[in-house]
Amino acid sequence: HFVLPLPPPGAEREAELLGRYQTIQTFLAGSKKFGAQRRASEALAARIGLDNLARAAGYPDALRLTWAMEGREMAEWLAGPLAAVAGDVSVQMTLNEVGAPELRAERAGRRLKSIPPAVRQDPAVAELTARAKAIEKQQKRMRLALEAAMCREEVFYAAELRRLLAHPTLAPMLAQLVWVGDGGLGYPADGGAALLAPDGRRTPLADDAPLRIAHPYDLFHSGQWSLWQHDCFRAERIQPFKQVFRELYLLTPAEVADGDRSRRYAGQQVQPRQAAALLSGRGWIIRHDEGVQRTFHERGIVATIGFLGDLFTPGEVEGVTLETVSFGRPGEWWNPLPLADVPPLVFSEVMRDLDLVVSVAHSGGVDPEASASTVESRAALLRETLDLLRLGNVRLDGRHALIEGVLGSYSVHLGSGVVHRRPGGAVCIIPVHSQHRGRLFLPFADDDPKTAEVMSKVLLLARDDQIRDPTILEQLLS
Repeated sequence: HFVLPLPPPGAEREAELLGRYQTIQTFLAGSKKFGAQRRASEALAARIGLDNLARAAGYPDALRLTWAMEGREMAEWLAGPLAAVAGDVSVQMTLNEVGAPELRAERAGRRLKSIPPAVRQDPAVAELTARAKAIEKQQKRMRLALEAAMCREEVFYAAELRRLLAHPTLAPMLAQLVWVGDGGLGYPADGGAALLAPDGRRTPLADDAPLRIAHPYDLFHSGQWSLWQHDCFRAERIQPFKQVFRELYLLTPAEVADGDRSRRYAGQQVQPRQAAALLSGRGWIIRHDEGVQRTFHERGIVATIGFLGDLFTPGEVEGVTLETVSFGRPGEWWNPLPLADVPPLVFSEVMRDLDLVVSVAHSGGVDPEASASTVESRAALLRETLDLLRLGNVRLDGRHALIEGVLGSYSVHLGSGVVHRRPGGAVCIIPVHSQHRGRLFLPFADDDPKTAEVMSKVLLLARDDQIRDPTILEQLLS
């Protein structure tokens, strides 16, 4: 079916093109239930299929095909009725400020907390709910595609950006991302006609002006990264993924001295199955003969992780040990490049993946959530939050937030979230992650409950005289 030529230009061609695109996306989504090797091979097959479909349809690349097809899907979903009535309950679907669908149920003009189960069974309400779920799935695909475009340094043009800003769910995401062009950095303004800097300066954009989604390295290189973080927090921008507050990994003097291999995580022991799942989900391919690799096709670079042991070891083996990370060219990955020659963006993203594996799939004595980049990111978030709330009784010291409360003094570890009284022992504060949502501002849509937990504990203890929970008070007053 996919090797057949597309119909002539017209409605039939557009419908066939959208159908083939949806088939590839369904195939790709279904591969998640399989193992790492099969997921990697099916992801490659889907990528080849999208590339071929883009060429056949006359698009310059698969990314442009994706935006066009997602836009047509959204147009179809929004073309139907956006409200339904079942008995005395009316249900309405709207798109919020970040482009996500929201279902609102009302009875006699009074808003209900949720849609009653009986009402959900109504065909019109069920159809509206299904469309809302489809839009949520599309949003997730778009967020991943935008993050991948940043990592691949995909080039857009200003005229292209203006067209994308007309998309109802994509536009709110694009508007909250920092873009970089020849004239500098900025958020899209005036419908994509200019880039807006934190100081209010506007840089006009010609139609053919090349742009790309800025990586934290661009913000670091500008010398104004902290200014962008401050502005993002002050304006309460919710970015579709971590960009302004994304962890950045730069070469260390020791790595430069080593030459062609990084030993930053050498000796860290990880659980094989969990590590394999995390790596495969982030584009790494695990092969017995070549090791664990991730290819950056646009840069022509292959990153290779060296392990002492095999990620496919039997379940009774407690863990495998990380050794080195190296970078080479496709076809000769065994001949490593000097680390100084590796593009900073590629190096940073590889180390970010390794940091995630060490933090989450730790084994033995490794301290989870204790990586330097994670701590730095949370410290930056806390610094902005404390400044915004004018809380002067919290001091950031290395990996800890030191708090001088009314009832006592405390320290909160920025990695693990463990709380201690000073002097004294640990204070047990059990997080309820679902309660953080909507109550604590995070400038990105990524699901990061640990960051929310750390920040909420600091803010709670900074106002310890307002705590009413008897279990916590008993520990603080004992």
